[in-house]
Amino acid sequence: QVQLVESGGGLVQAGGSLRLSCAASGRTFSINKMGWFRQAPGKEREFVAAITWSGGTLYYADSVKGRFTISRDNAKNTVYLQMRSLKPEDTAVYYCAGSPRFRGFRDSTAYDYWGQGTQVTVSS
Repeated sequence: QVQLVESGGGLVQAGGSLRLSCAASGRTFSINKMGWFRQAPGKEREFVAAITWSGGTLYYADSVKGRFTISRDNAKNTVYLQMRSLKPEDTAVYYCAGSPRFRGFRDSTAYDYWGQGTQVTVSS
């Protein structure tokens, strides 16, 4: 199994920045993709960004393209989400996810491992 632990969430003013981290442990050699999803109160979980574990191919939701950057450090088994120009509508619990499967980068059902989530609150 794989364990994922997120960190880096918090409260920030609109226009500010935060960097989320997701540390993976366990059978990390089995991971082929990592993603970030978020869920705001009363809304469904939505895709934010994803990256292939080895190739570095990146995927972004249109709502964050140009503001968020996903990256990974394989030596540290860690994936990052750099968030800039944050907006109040970015407020949500952010989840890190991973999977051995190559398909379904934007589909939460295509991920097998999930972190506990970290709260991001953007004040106006």
